[in-house]
Amino acid sequence: MLTLSVRTLTEVTGGTLLVGPSTTLVNGIAIDSRLVEPGAAFVAFEGERADGHDFIDGALVEGARAILVTRDDDAVREAFSRSGRPECALVLVGDAREALEALGSWHRNRLMCPVIGITGSTGKTTTKDFLKSVLATRMQVVATVENRNNELGVPLTLMDAGAETEVLVVEMAMRGPGQIERLCAIARPTAGLITNVGVSHVEILGTQEAIASAKGELVRAVPPGGRVFLNGDDAWSDTLGDSAAAGVTRYGIGPSAVVRAEDVAIAPDGTPTFTLVAEEGRAEVSLPVPGRHNVYNALAAAAVGLYLELSVADVVRGLEAASFSKWRMQTFQSAAGLTVINDAYNANPTSMRAAISALGDVPTSGRRIAVLGDMAELGSLTELAHFQLGEEIASSGTDILLTVGECGRRIAEGAMAAGMDASVVRPCVTPDEASEVLDDVARPGDTVLVKASRVMGLESVVEGMIEPRVQPSA
Repeated sequence: MLTLSVRTLTEVTGGTLLVGPSTTLVNGIAIDSRLVEPGAAFVAFEGERADGHDFIDGALVEGARAILVTRDDDAVREAFSRSGRPECALVLVGDAREALEALGSWHRNRLMCPVIGITGSTGKTTTKDFLKSVLATRMQVVATVENRNNELGVPLTLMDAGAETEVLVVEMAMRGPGQIERLCAIARPTAGLITNVGVSHVEILGTQEAIASAKGELVRAVPPGGRVFLNGDDAWSDTLGDSAAAGVTRYGIGPSAVVRAEDVAIAPDGTPTFTLVAEEGRAEVSLPVPGRHNVYNALAAAAVGLYLELSVADVVRGLEAASFSKWRMQTFQSAAGLTVINDAYNANPTSMRAAISALGDVPTSGRRIAVLGDMAELGSLTELAHFQLGEEIASSGTDILLTVGECGRRIAEGAMAAGMDASVVRPCVTPDEASEVLDDVARPGDTVLVKASRVMGLESVVEGMIEPRVQPSA
């Protein structure tokens, strides 16, 4: 955990101490006043929806010892003085994000543990979850939580680590060229893992080649003494590997992978099984989450675990015990007797196809229903990608298709064009409409997949199945 004096904090951030003693000791940092732990510093960000300066009182009530602000006015001074805590410090910084990044970088310099960076077009969060579970079988692990994978989240993740941390796992999101490079400058990864290169973000970057180059910023940041882990079955792995200064380990199903899966199958409960094969040995693995695509995510975690000298047995134990971040292939039974696969966090063509495949693998006594929404950031590929997805759904074994949004309608059109009966295809405008339709068509025993890009808010459809809109009459 970040630990430093207010004097050091002002030096690191280039800030000015406005009020309070420079000798006060700070432990930890927060950018949300509700998450302040006693003794922490609170950074007041001015965001689009909220201004952290309005929550200074709350941060101090929660026990903050230092407040970092970007403006010095009467309102800020009054909010700070109301706490009546002379040990607290008020520090003025020029830019809140740069201050947070500076603190993250300063703290990273104090860490002696390996730092594993993870990025990719799909699967990076699930891979991170698998890797955390694998490493935790033998090591003290700190890993990215929730969506803390950007210029704010990465410094926060770094500052969660302490002297007792034996390995740090940092997920890195990419929204444009140079972003991962900037995150790597802060995190200084000793190893880097890229799950794959897809077409998500093509609207921003223009081409898949540009996406590969942006993801490759992680590869190029790993020093010669480190390690790079690449999906050997991904078309861009050779290009990425050629840019690495560090050694490269490939994982996958193909024969070129040094950490690979053989005999991939689907168990009766719909989850994948395979034989893990590596130089260190081989073992049978049963994954705790549906979806054949998760074999790749598990192999990536296995490759890193073996690199860090865990045994094959430890790797298998960690893979089979993994738990996953919310809204990512979460499977549960609703009170109404539905099997729900909640994968509503994000979507692109690759992950959509993987989720539809998983829906087909999950055993069900009823019908398979897909509730799908728009895939964002596809640029010129938007119309075609949605239509082609619909065409594939028509032959996937999906019994009922509900779509949400304008682009989602193209999924419906593609499915009907490929022969799916119009009576089982229901385009909807909003998540609320989709929930109402689902209430009408779903029956006990059915399996329902919910997936779209995060901006569509399809988690509300999942919530509607947890707490049905239409209650049975007495």
